[in-house]
Amino acid sequence: MGKFVVKKTNTGVKFDLKAGNGEVIATSEVYTTEDACRNGVESVRKNAPVAPVEDQTVEGYATEKHPKFEVYEDKGGEFRFRLKATNGQIIAVSEGYKAKASCMNGIESVKKNAVDAPVVEE
Repeated sequence: MGKFVVKKTNTGVKFDLKAGNGEVIATSEVYTTEDACRNGVESVRKNAPVAPVEDQTVEGYATEKHPKFEVYEDKGGEFRFRLKATNGQIIAVSEGYKAKASCMNGIESVKKNAVDAPVVEE
């Protein structure tokens, strides 16, 4: 089972969503307070399971409404996703994947793990 790991940084508080194997599958921005960070966790829990995927790597892709996962190719040629909330704010981002299929698996992992993942502090 996955878990949200909340940790303090030099500039605030962030979370990582980790899969059952301990791999980080999504990361948040750095929030100014722990309460704001925990609100971000709740937003991921609420939005991830229902969010469609907008594949921006395909020419003429269909634009989805928020909330949504956006799949894109970064400057280094790696595939990444970001989860946007209903208001369009980015609430979680992925690492870079060499293969698009791995990126899509990451999205499925977020959808599966986010719903009931406990929050732990590090």
